[in-house]
Amino acid sequence: MDKQTQGDRPYTWRHLLKGFWRLARPYWVSEERAFALGLLAVVLALTLASVYLLVQFNTWNQQFYNAVQKFDLPTFWSLLLKFGVLAAFYILVGVLGQYASRVLQNRWRRWMTRRFLDAWLSDKSHYLWQLGDKATDNPDQRIAEDVRDFVNQSLGLSVGLVNQVVTLASFVTILWALSGPLAIPLGGGRQVSLPGYMAWACLVYAIVGTWLSHRIGKPLIGLNFRQQRHEADFRFGLVRLRENGESVALSDGERAENRGLRAQFEWVFDNYRALIRRQMQLGFFSVGYDQIAIIFPLVVAAPRYFAKTIGLGGLFQVANAFGQVKDSLSWVVANYPTLAYWRSVVERLEGFESEVERTKQMRQQALAVLGASPARGPVSIRGLSLTLPGQAQPLAEGLSVEFKPGRSVLISGPSGCGKSTLLRAVSGLWPFSRGRVLLPKGESVMVLPQRPYLPVGSLRAALAYPGDPADWGDPALLRALDLCRLGHLRGRLDETQNWALMLSMGEQQRVAWARVFLAKPRWLFLDEATSALDEGSQRAVYTALKRELPKTTMVSVAHRHEPEKRHRRTWAFPSQV
Repeated sequence: MDKQTQGDRPYTWRHLLKGFWRLARPYWVSEERAFALGLLAVVLALTLASVYLLVQFNTWNQQFYNAVQKFDLPTFWSLLLKFGVLAAFYILVGVLGQYASRVLQNRWRRWMTRRFLDAWLSDKSHYLWQLGDKATDNPDQRIAEDVRDFVNQSLGLSVGLVNQVVTLASFVTILWALSGPLAIPLGGGRQVSLPGYMAWACLVYAIVGTWLSHRIGKPLIGLNFRQQRHEADFRFGLVRLRENGESVALSDGERAENRGLRAQFEWVFDNYRALIRRQMQLGFFSVGYDQIAIIFPLVVAAPRYFAKTIGLGGLFQVANAFGQVKDSLSWVVANYPTLAYWRSVVERLEGFESEVERTKQMRQQALAVLGASPARGPVSIRGLSLTLPGQAQPLAEGLSVEFKPGRSVLISGPSGCGKSTLLRAVSGLWPFSRGRVLLPKGESVMVLPQRPYLPVGSLRAALAYPGDPADWGDPALLRALDLCRLGHLRGRLDETQNWALMLSMGEQQRVAWARVFLAKPRWLFLDEATSALDEGSQRAVYTALKRELPKTTMVSVAHRHEPEKRHRRTWAFPSQV
């Protein structure tokens, strides 16, 4: 198969199989391996049983049609009874095989989804992912859909391939024996005998069909890959609109959003149009290939039937055996659309793992600037340089400052000079930094962003986030609400909502402050964390913080007057912009 590319490297079928093994192997050596291997053995055993029954059906074909040819009524009824028994076993084996396969698929998907979620949510990968290039897109789709399709199609294709290999081994000997030799005249009264000529004819038929199928269907690989990406981009646009519905509505931005979403869907539409056209071309070939295969063995075997060397039952047995061998040899033809889609899924999941590895390196770079100072000591920043992604010119360079415990500091400076980026570096989130940040050993640090995250769920869970709601009783939660002027929410602790949509930005920021009173950090870094609060609410939370958490030291980024009054010191950020 011609080479495709993933990123800037060639991606051949050899790469594909290696990629498949890298993705699949961890499950089969995991803690679930005993159950998984046992269930796989059951699936394969039922597959072998189904092939055995197909062989019995093939023999039954010969006996049945011979009885019809001879007008043998007793044998006719006996064989019909035998067919009923065989059919009952075949149905039982087929249904049990599907059930066992789906159970295995479900467990494999659960294990693999957990593994990918762990990778995405460890080492801050979900955040650092956004700081790299955009070639590796839509991690949510890769976890939700690509993992599902990888598991289902990998197991289905693998078991199907085993089925066809066993079927080929079982029926090719039958076809070889039934077809007999074919005398090929060479002229001058000479001839050569070709043994098992029907098997050779079937092999040639399948090879030609597979080659043509590949030539027609090869573009499906790239089309499937792009279709998944465009579908995910369009879905992300819809979700983003829903999450920012209020801002769009207040800005009368519906027409602009409509234009953008329509443009995104045009990519979906155009690629899918090309995809279905190519599928139609492959469908014409595949259907024609299968239809010709019905009559082809009868035509090839007809000379022996009319020469009376085989009976009617033998003719149908040859045709059935030919069909089974042809199906086995034509496995690629029958599964080419699925193989093309499966290949794109493997490429996308490999891309996910590659991106996770890249973000791990970024995380190590971000953590490299962090060190520990003595307990109860200051937060020290020494010679810190900050750069934006893809830019050579530093955003800020040579930052050196010391924040002493008990002395709250307000960081001032023009917008865009790098104040928020400094807090990211202190949090170990910014890989584009050099220098040193020393944090007091063993002391808790909490960062409040301007836009807090509120998970969908109960208000109790939103208040406790990221901790376990069970760690705090109702009195502690209710007091935190009261301290942040959220008393009107006291009766809604167990109400499940999308709180990011239900609460105003000011209320959301006060929920974040309530978390501070629950967590009681020694160091609190604030990034415009009161920007949406009125002056009364700001005074309330700052006064409560000083009273309830007197040992907590604040380091704030803010542009409002109220925060300035609540800090003992102001540090002017030395901007290079």
